[in-house]
Amino acid sequence: MIVLVVIITSPTTISFLIFCSISYWRERMLVKQPRMHHLTNTFARHYNRQGCEVSVKELDGLLTLLAEKRRKMEQEEAERNMRILLDFLCSLRKQKLDELNEIQTDLQYIKEDINAVERQRIELCRAKDRCSLKLRMFADDPNSLFVTQSGPVASKKKWAQAQFNDLQECYLQKRRNWVRQAYKEEEKDTDIMNREGYNPGLEDFQSVLTNFTRYSRLRAVAELRHGDLFHSANIVSSIEFDRDDELFATAGVSRRIKIFEFSSVMNEPADVHCPVVEMSTRSKLSCLSWNKYTKNHIASSDYEGIVTVWDVTTRQSIMEYEEHEKRAWSVDFSRTEPSMLVSGSDDCKVKIWCTQQEASVLNIDMKANICSVKYNPGSSIHVAVGSADHHIHYYDLRNISQPLYVFSGHRKAVSYVKFLSSNELASASTDSTLRLWDVKDNLALRTFRGHTNEKNFVGLTVNSEYIACGSETNEVFVYHKAISKPAAWHRFSTDLENGEDDAGSYFISAVCWKSDSPTMLTANSQGTIKVLVLAE
Repeated sequence: MIVLVVIITSPTTISFLIFCSISYWRERMLVKQPRMHHLTNTFARHYNRQGCEVSVKELDGLLTLLAEKRRKMEQEEAERNMRILLDFLCSLRKQKLDELNEIQTDLQYIKEDINAVERQRIELCRAKDRCSLKLRMFADDPNSLFVTQSGPVASKKKWAQAQFNDLQECYLQKRRNWVRQAYKEEEKDTDIMNREGYNPGLEDFQSVLTNFTRYSRLRAVAELRHGDLFHSANIVSSIEFDRDDELFATAGVSRRIKIFEFSSVMNEPADVHCPVVEMSTRSKLSCLSWNKYTKNHIASSDYEGIVTVWDVTTRQSIMEYEEHEKRAWSVDFSRTEPSMLVSGSDDCKVKIWCTQQEASVLNIDMKANICSVKYNPGSSIHVAVGSADHHIHYYDLRNISQPLYVFSGHRKAVSYVKFLSSNELASASTDSTLRLWDVKDNLALRTFRGHTNEKNFVGLTVNSEYIACGSETNEVFVYHKAISKPAAWHRFSTDLENGEDDAGSYFISAVCWKSDSPTMLTANSQGTIKVLVLAE
């Protein structure tokens, strides 16, 4: 008001200021009420009159109205902010109550399981005492029969504590899953209890904990050199056990398939072992697959796109398939239909072959390069395909127009796919992760991190409990399928005798478990092959 009194002598100036004020507050408050339009229009008519006379009373009325509008809008804005704040607090309360209920439920599970384990522990102690009493009756020095193992127990406890977060997640996941399953099947709590009141989820977790704490390192028990004097290219691209784990085959850039006797490698001290069979090929080899029914048959894929089936007894090829137009990266025999095999290539094609026919029996055209193919071990009609498009495509061969499932999660090319069981599939990628999938329920189960893999094929092998892969740090890593961090690892030593400057570029190139045992074959880009065993 003071400013207006000072400039009241200029009607034009007053008119301009009032018009600007109304326009400003209109925009400021986003007012669209008819009353505001009326005020603006009324003032506009005043402004157009000759002399532009506006009384102080009219000016006071307009400014009072604007002030009231401002207070009203401020109150409405404050009310809106309060509603937003209240909504946030209510949502936060609900979230925390849900978390509290989940924690209380988990605590109840833990309480029940502690009681069940304590009961079982008491029973074991009683059984041990009865056994000890019987042994004392036959032993001259009863103290010699019992040796405390506080060292191994302490070591396992320490190992478990180091992986506490992953083990906690595993326990709660298994415990909750069993309860949900029981509710879904409308079973009573007593129906999901087994021995000594154990919940099946607790029993599952006990199995994981026992297996995970059983081993903490990889120990080398044998070693041999894959290279020879006449070939400097030593990268082993594939290493595979035969049906009975008596023989193993190696292949790579040396254009040779070499068959070794496993027992000889284990029992003979020499680090250079002669293969019992050796077969030459035209091109560099990428993958091998033994036939699990016919012991002496093995399939290979090579850099020219040729898929070959060999008879290792006669050292001759019995079938050659040359339909792929580019490098074939992967080949695999079906376990349930031993005459069938699948291959994948850089030509973006997956082909199904039959050893009794000269041409492919099925062809799947895809949009990206194929890095790996694998039959489901329990089915001859389901095939997993690892692709350069970052996905795993899971096909039912009875309908190849589209995949049954597409598993997404990797950020780079999927270099390997391997089945742990008919329902569990592991994949490896150059994004330095492994992933575990449920192909029955189309679920992502877990992601494994610890190794380094950004550009090379470093190998992948699985058994029912463990997943192993190589690393571009020249190390082998082993993961338990329920824990996302490595359970054990082993570094290959580099051969610097010839003054090599690129020792840091060596990487693990192939790995293979010996059935369901703690023993595995491993090979690196230098041509060194090691037999490793999981150890405490």
